[in-house]
Amino acid sequence: MAKPFFRLQKFLRRTQFLLFFLTAAYLMTGSLLLLQRARVALPQGPRAPGPLQTLPVAVALGVGLLDSRALHDPRVSPELLLGVDMLQSPLTRRPPRWLRSRNSELRQLRRRWFHHFMSDSQGPPALGPEAPRPAIHSRGTYVGCFSDDGHERTLKGAVFYDLRKMTVSHCQDACAERSYVYAGLEAGAECYCGNRLPATSVGLEECSHECKGEKGSVCGAVDRLSVYRVDELQLGSRKRRTATYRGCFRLPENITHAFPSSLIQANVTVETCSGFCSQKEFPLAILRGWECYCAYPTPQFNLRDAMDSSLCGQDPEAQRLAEYCEVYQTPVQDTRCTDRRFLPNKSKVFVALSSFPGAGNTWARHLIEHATGFYTGSYYFDGTLYNKGFKGEKDHWRSRRTICVKTHESGRREIEMFDSAILLIRNPYRSLVAEFNRKCAGHLGYAADRNWKSKEWPDFVNSYASWWSSHVLDWLKYGKRLLVVHYEELRRSLVPTLREMVAFLNVSVSEERLLCVENNKEGSFRRRGRRSHDPEPFTPEMKDLINGYIRTVDKALRDHNWTGLPREYVPR
Repeated sequence: MAKPFFRLQKFLRRTQFLLFFLTAAYLMTGSLLLLQRARVALPQGPRAPGPLQTLPVAVALGVGLLDSRALHDPRVSPELLLGVDMLQSPLTRRPPRWLRSRNSELRQLRRRWFHHFMSDSQGPPALGPEAPRPAIHSRGTYVGCFSDDGHERTLKGAVFYDLRKMTVSHCQDACAERSYVYAGLEAGAECYCGNRLPATSVGLEECSHECKGEKGSVCGAVDRLSVYRVDELQLGSRKRRTATYRGCFRLPENITHAFPSSLIQANVTVETCSGFCSQKEFPLAILRGWECYCAYPTPQFNLRDAMDSSLCGQDPEAQRLAEYCEVYQTPVQDTRCTDRRFLPNKSKVFVALSSFPGAGNTWARHLIEHATGFYTGSYYFDGTLYNKGFKGEKDHWRSRRTICVKTHESGRREIEMFDSAILLIRNPYRSLVAEFNRKCAGHLGYAADRNWKSKEWPDFVNSYASWWSSHVLDWLKYGKRLLVVHYEELRRSLVPTLREMVAFLNVSVSEERLLCVENNKEGSFRRRGRRSHDPEPFTPEMKDLINGYIRTVDKALRDHNWTGLPREYVPR
């Protein structure tokens, strides 16, 4: 009796183990499929450090897809779309978005990284019977497939990317809006504009990548451009950009040298002159009586000393004899500083571009990239910024292929990873408002009235004001080699301050390139539209709190032999 019982017991043990193994395999397979197919929205910004960071993350670590920075990543957005409906009890009050569960965010971050890993490993689509074709419903005229190696682009006027929704029409409209003749699409997600065709034409079959947002339409390939002619597109009068008045200026001594191209005809208008200069890809259109000139900003004509506009308000004949001219900004971009690339060799010095959120880090990256010609990296990954042209956003932050790395981190371990750093400081009142706008409405939007009037705003100030102070104090204490830059000074004296930043990065640039950056200084990062809140949303209690931190940081800067905070920081 004992022997059959022993055999039965042994069989049951084996069956139990087999069932356990099959169940585990089934769950793992289902999880992988779910993660691969999950639709993920990209994170938007950092988050203040707090007690939620101490929640357990053993599950995330066990998968092996998170590196050490994920544990301290403050930029994970709680609004990630996982493709699965999240049920909430109607009796449960939703906390502010910036106070959501840290543990949940880490799981979402793991899914996002796994999604990118799986999508990147698939590679470009292969040519087949259903290979993508030039867009049939495109309003522009398809010109052909061209080679463009990226080092000296022909189409380099306006540049933007869209990893998810790039379409031929989207690129065409963007280029036509800026008065460009040609729109070129590359690698399925990149759009370039210009007025001259690339020199080398290749076979149509070499443009084989499908547009990310338009199945069946061709959007170039790696180093291959699908080019469309778009100058005949009829955009609405509101959408097409026009010339912007820059002011009245004194003519340079050598007009022929300063103004490379000219048009002289009777009754020349601003529109005629701007259109002529736009076609030749000049950012400045200069009017002097019946004479139209096209130019770039140069050391001899830098647009810094504007004259009284009445000096240019005379009749055309008198203005032609005078030494003054009207200057207009054309819709096209100054292309002398738009070429960017990764470092040819790994950088020996690991440099951070550190700031508190809302202090203008993205704008500073725009200036640095255009001044140096090299991409900047990021400790985080923000798909919105990648789509705006920050190609280093997708590069690993420790690759050392970028000129510097954006970070909002503080704390000894995070700071000592870098060999040197540019520490960007902005008035905390402005920084807090800017970051609150970004958290509620994205990089270019404004928070709604209800956000300012809710409890979310005072909670945000109480949490983030101390972070503004501790961020500066930590970098002053643990930073190995620092350059302190004040946002307000960069705004006020852009070229001298930027020249100092570029020298700190050990890059030599010409004065013309710096003037090009100044001419393109705004980029795509200024908030537009109406502010929906009271311009002074700070209560007396908030001001007392912030003013105390201002005094602390000002004293710390002076103790470390830096100049104190700018005068506008003085407590109100």
